[in-house]
Amino acid sequence: MLQLNINEVKTHLSATLTRVEKGETVIICKRNKPIAQIMPIEQKPVKERPVGLAGKEYPDFEIGDEFFEPLPDDILAYFTGEKE
Repeated sequence: MLQLNINEVKTHLSATLTRVEKGETVIICKRNKPIAQIMPIEQKPVKERPVGLAGKEYPDFEIGDEFFEPLPDDILAYFTGEKE
């Protein structure tokens, strides 16, 4: 556990955060008296999400090209506030 005074943390912030990123905890002191603690945040593993909630039930599901085409003008008018 590393203890640094405020001035040291301000001067070497990038290096201090690099150490925290590697798993080290840093105690910040004011006149050598501990006042705060910086510690790494636990990173959750990123998992690939299926399309929709039933992704495993329909593994061959594909989104067609028509999904990405612009909306018709009459429907788009509702989104822009031209129609209610």
